[in-house]
Amino acid sequence: MSKERFQDYSLSKEILKALSGLNYEHPTEVQKEVIPIALDKKDLVVKSQTGSGKTASFGIPICEMVEWEENKPQCLILTPTRELAAQVKEDITNIGRFKRIKAAAVYGKQPFLKQKLELKQKTHVVVGTPGRVLDHIEKGTLAIDHINYLIIDEADEMLNMGFIDQVEAIIQKLPTDRVTFLFSATLPENVENLCYKYMKYPIHVEIKATEQAANNIEHAVLEVREEDKFSLLRDLTIVENPDSCIIFCRTQERVNHLVEQLNDFNYPCDKIHGGMVQEDRFEVMDDFKRGKFRYLVATDVAARGIDIDNITHVFNYDLPLEKESYVHRTGRTGRAGKKGKAFTLITPDEEKFLAEIEEYIGFEIPKMAAPSKDEVATFNAVFNEKINARPQVKKDKSEQLNRDIMKLYFNGGKKKKIRAVDFVGTIAKIEGVTADDIGIITIQENVSYVEILNGKGPLVLKVMKNTTIKGKLLKVHQAKK
Repeated sequence: MSKERFQDYSLSKEILKALSGLNYEHPTEVQKEVIPIALDKKDLVVKSQTGSGKTASFGIPICEMVEWEENKPQCLILTPTRELAAQVKEDITNIGRFKRIKAAAVYGKQPFLKQKLELKQKTHVVVGTPGRVLDHIEKGTLAIDHINYLIIDEADEMLNMGFIDQVEAIIQKLPTDRVTFLFSATLPENVENLCYKYMKYPIHVEIKATEQAANNIEHAVLEVREEDKFSLLRDLTIVENPDSCIIFCRTQERVNHLVEQLNDFNYPCDKIHGGMVQEDRFEVMDDFKRGKFRYLVATDVAARGIDIDNITHVFNYDLPLEKESYVHRTGRTGRAGKKGKAFTLITPDEEKFLAEIEEYIGFEIPKMAAPSKDEVATFNAVFNEKINARPQVKKDKSEQLNRDIMKLYFNGGKKKKIRAVDFVGTIAKIEGVTADDIGIITIQENVSYVEILNGKGPLVLKVMKNTTIKGKLLKVHQAKK
């Protein structure tokens, strides 16, 4: 029997409640294939295009299978980029919200000490980039003796970014008695070798990428001289008038220059590339997700881990030099069953690269003529109206889920010998409150944070002002955001 609803799987009420709050109604193709096998604790190799819903395909079973009572990490998820690590951590937190699953993200360009302190707390799932994860393992700040699940996400991109040796070094340090899931949009030889070497009779799942690409995304190629590229991009955006789009360039310098040019024409745009400070990258992505601007100019760093299901257009201002990058870039649109468009500008000397891409994706990309002057003139007024309109800022997908949650601060932690079970035991005794109303608990050296769910925060706050925990009366107030 094909499972058409998440209720058809063996999932706990806590997980189903979170999925409902996130508006996850029907499993995608990859989720239908992966979830039952993952819940059966079988090794998995999944070949699936980005945007197919694969994060939830492993996030749902992981949140179901990890044991809340265990304090040490039980699942390690490796991702190629910091953006993807942060995104996966957020998804795991949302899916595991009512089961109190605590996820931590570790990656470079963020203070090691801050991550070390977080990893000392009760943590169920650790998500990270290979370099920083290996660093924590070697320094003994990431406990790996209870890792039962390893997930390698975007394995082909790990290879492209030179992380495959670090991934292998991490695998060699982990317990051998574990379940391993590997996800990749493509399966190059090195990635296949990794599977055979470290996985136990893995089950292969393939969701046809070319079918998705051909069905959901309308592809087109336009030939142009280098000096005419910007003018053509302007004409294309006027005629297409995208609601939300990414424009890909080959280098950071090209991104910076193109953003300046677009700003001169009043485009609501911003940029993201590897040369930016991490906080700025996160802020730009958050603003883009919420629709504060419509045109994101990016290097390939943005082709990973950007879980935005309403990008209507992708423009390859520069043709990607790696054929795999074409799949990853264009996979930013046409997500979650929606339609999308991908336009690629090529100069006359780039035909051979285009032929390689077409051979790789399995179909010929239609050639398209540049918009005529009349077409551009016809659409210009509507385009200008949209450019000058105030943006409609969207709600974050977890906003609904978090609406009834209040985070409480307590001025006591590990130094006062306080544990998560002490909070659960005390708060669950309050009349009208159960353990199901208690969310993620974070215990630090001198302070603790407890999420109270289902709108019960004000009641718990009031009662806890005069209630002791392990015989100690702690100061309590609503935590600052």
